[in-house]
Amino acid sequence: QVRLVESGGGLVQAGGSLRLSCAASGMAFKYATLDWYRQAPAKQRDVVATITSSGAANYSDSVEGRFTISRDNARNTVYLHMNSLQPEDTGVYYCRTFWRREFWGQGTQVTVSS
Repeated sequence: QVRLVESGGGLVQAGGSLRLSCAASGMAFKYATLDWYRQAPAKQRDVVATITSSGAANYSDSVEGRFTISRDNARNTVYLHMNSLQPEDTGVYYCRTFWRREFWGQGTQVTVSS
């Protein structure tokens, strides 16, 4: 069974940084594409970053240039490095992958104060 466990969220002031981690198990991690999603209060869950098995990354316009997604295949972990955080980045951040079916982590809360 695939399991995704996020960590690293917290409260940070505007302009600050955080690094989120998503530890995966139950899958051949190095072959997987992984996504980070964000769900702001009262809004839908939207993708913010994706990394393929080859390490190619894509970002939503709202985080391009501020967030960096990376992966460590030796640790079966994907990261989201978030810089220049703004209050609109507040939300629950989820890790997602598709491995025969879709899997989600439980999410980690990020709160950016102004």
